[in-house]
Amino acid sequence: MKSAHEVYDEAAKVWNPNKVDIFRGFGLEMAMGERGGCRFKDLDGKTYINMHSNGGVFNLGHKNPEIMQAIIDGVQKVDAGNHYFPSEYKNRLCEQLLAVSPSYMKYVYMSCGGGESIDAAVKFARYATKRKRVISLDCAFHGSTGIAMACSNPVFSEFWNMPADPDLYSKVPYNDLNALEDILKKNDTAAVLIESIPATAGFPLPRQGYLRGAAELAHRYGALYIADEVQTGLMRSGQMWCCVKYGAEPDMIVTGKGLSGGYYPMSAVIMNEKSGSWLHKDGFAQVASFTASEIGCIVSSKVMEILTRPSTKENVDHLTGLFAEGLPKIQAKHPNFLTEIRQCGVIMGLKTSHPYGGAALMVSLIQRGVWAVFADYDKGALQFKPGLLMDEETAREVLATLDLALSDAEGLIQKVPLEEMEKRAAI
Repeated sequence: MKSAHEVYDEAAKVWNPNKVDIFRGFGLEMAMGERGGCRFKDLDGKTYINMHSNGGVFNLGHKNPEIMQAIIDGVQKVDAGNHYFPSEYKNRLCEQLLAVSPSYMKYVYMSCGGGESIDAAVKFARYATKRKRVISLDCAFHGSTGIAMACSNPVFSEFWNMPADPDLYSKVPYNDLNALEDILKKNDTAAVLIESIPATAGFPLPRQGYLRGAAELAHRYGALYIADEVQTGLMRSGQMWCCVKYGAEPDMIVTGKGLSGGYYPMSAVIMNEKSGSWLHKDGFAQVASFTASEIGCIVSSKVMEILTRPSTKENVDHLTGLFAEGLPKIQAKHPNFLTEIRQCGVIMGLKTSHPYGGAALMVSLIQRGVWAVFADYDKGALQFKPGLLMDEETAREVLATLDLALSDAEGLIQKVPLEEMEKRAAI
């Protein structure tokens, strides 16, 4: 087996030289080896607890044995199938997703990634309303595909020299209903698109009534409300959909990442009647070869079966309580550095007092065997995301490691000049 250093040397030539440079700038050459549950090893055999979960892809852990068996059994029966035809596997997954969504939801459109499904949802809204404008948050990331990128913070669209048309895309500050209503008053908005808790901003929490109010305003002015639940859905908030927990009534829910089970890329748009009106006019208007792949549907059906078990809900609630109890105690020991704990279920963001404190904490945690990632739009914050099935012993190990890593990070911040931290974290 090649060493991590050899893998990184090759990657710098043929895969992604900038990512290699960034990790090496932090003194890291991280490459995954063996994995299982909430842990993985690097190529040198060191074990890490996964507190990033690849944005929620590994909600149910690495190599979940039930999902693995579902794939093994599934490939004996089917392959990707044909996107033209219905099938029992597609129907079953649609029924499972609708069963855990608001009762007024009627249809499901499946794709391979969150960005693709965001693109699709916006198109559905534009068809349904005969309008074009989309309002989204200035701190959000919805994906790297065309429409999703235009709806996100402009850093990436500007990089690709694809600035969003201001007549089609408007950005508003998070938690600001007045700013949202000011644009809705133009009466030309097709959709209000909100990531229920913006992950790339470090999971700042919505103010009381914000998500419900945003949905109500959208409907008052004839727009549809799209809830981006790619990172916050699938039980991470303690309920299946975070927006529902906060009282919002979405017209569409977009899900992905964890729907894959960590094995097969799957995403979906869950729609009400109005959002799915295009399905009655031209069901071939939105197609792709791997839409609703049959083997993917088998994988996602097993994911949904696991997510809807009472034991899964019980474990999420238990983890929520453990972190809710443990994090404030740790904060009390590091009050000048760990300034804010953001938690909704097992959706967590840790805000520090330094503009690159999240990056420093990431390095310190990795050195101590915990993998977590700073927030790209706020490098002073750390995304902290355990899997739903993590056991209590591992969660307590994470908390103990965090306590030590905070001291390390504070020391690193004092030693490394701000300009050097900025250079290292230039993602």
